[in-house]
Parts: sequence; C-alpha cells; structure tokens
Amino acid sequence: MAQSLSSAPPILRNSDLDTDAIRQARVDLAACFRMAARLGLQEGICNHFSALVPGRPDLMLVNPYGWSFAEITASRLLITDFDGQVLAGEGVPEATAFYIHARLHLRHPRAAAAFHTHMPNATALSMLEGPPLVWAGQTALKFYGRTAVDEDYNGLALDSAEGDRIAAAMGEADVVFLKNHGVMVVGPSIAEAWDDLYYLERAAEVQRLAFATGRPLKPVATDVAERTYAQMRGGGDESARLHLESVKRILAREEPDYLD
Repeated sequence: MAQSLSSAPPILRNSDLDTDAIRQARVDLAACFRMAARLGLQEGICNHFSALVPGRPDLMLVNPYGWSFAEITASRLLITDFDGQVLAGEGVPEATAFYIHARLHLRHPRAAAAFHTHMPNATALSMLEGPPLVWAGQTALKFYGRTAVDEDYNGLALDSAEGDRIAAAMGEADVVFLKNHGVMVVGPSIAEAWDDLYYLERAAEVQRLAFATGRPLKPVATDVAERTYAQMRGGGDESARLHLESVKRILAREEPDYLD
C-alpha cells in the first residue's frame, strides 16, 4: 500500500536545474524505469528509483507518486530536496520513497543512485530464514562481500526514523535485503545501480530455480568466490556503462517517448 506526501504546488524548473548534465541523468534514470517495467521488476506504483542531481548533492531525482515505471519519462521525474520540497516537476514523491531515499542519500553520499524494488525473485529470498544469497552461482558472485541484511521489518517507512534505520542497516554494503519486504541497491552512478539491480534479480532467479529441484546446492569455495568477484570488478564501471547504453538503444527504437 502506498501513501503520498502532501506538498505545496510544485515550483517550476529553473535554469540551475535544467543543465545538460541533469538532462542526461533524467534520460538515464528514465531508461532504468522503462527497462525495469519490461522485465517485471516493479510492483504497481509502489517502487522507486532515485539519483543525486548532478552538481547538487543536496537534491535528488525521484519518480512521482501515482505513475507506473512504464509511464516514466525523463521530464516526468521530480527534483526534490531532502526535506520533501518539490523543486522541479509535477506531483510529489510517494511517502515511503521520500523517507527511504532521502535519508539514505543523506547518510551515504557514496550512493549517487538508489533503487528500491519488490522484484519477485530477490524479494522471495528476502522472505526466507537465513542468508538470502547462497554463493553457488557465478552471477551471484558479483555480489560477494557486498550485501547486508536488514532482519527487522518494521512496517511502512513513513518517518525519518525508519528511513534512518534502513540507511543504517545498509552500512557499507551496495545491496541490502530488507527481510519480509524487498531490496535496496545503491551505486556510485545510475548505470552501476542499474547493472547491479538487473544481475541481482537474475542471481536470485537461478537460485530459486535451483532450490525448487529439492537437491542440495553446491556453494563455491570461499577463495574461488573472492577471486571471481575480483575478476568481475577488475573492469571498473565500463560494463555497467555499456549495459545502460544498450538499454537506451533498445528503448530509442521501441519506446522513444521515454526521452520526453
């Protein structure tokens, strides 16, 4: 169930919030919403992605309440401050989007992008006792040593205290499994957050399929897991950047209105 923040009428965008860099961030983030919708990673109108505004680390881009991921366009995204004031765009953020994302960005400046979903496979793992990921598949090893678990589901995040609690649970991790809830993925760029979100769901999907056989999983040895993770990270952010560029090419052909 989603709830929205009340807000005064939106303030129109000014030149400070309409730079080339901000326009590019809008396009990149809108592309993530659209591809997430195609892949079934969203849940109605209740999930949210945010990104710090280029040149303004005190502001964030976030989706407006009431719109599905498949409807998001570059210009439809809101710019808000961390107190909930809408500085550009029409509408307001969903209340839990504001309280989770604003507090997370405030506490973790390294999180230039923060993606929260109830995507089915990763969320299914968050509903189980014990560690969500078993290090038994190559794709999962992309996240080796990078995950945290919030064991203390506390209902909807409708105040700053709950947002702070979730931000604290993330610690220095890039992925936090919110038990009985979903996942949060953060990254130093929109492209890296998208890349992790996509592969996290794929890792969760194959693990769920393996569980379904009823046979024991065969975890990868710790030293091999560590080495494989280092190999995956060795290329820096180039793979993530190219991944997002491929997403934008697909959308430019098939859903070009995302650029609006």
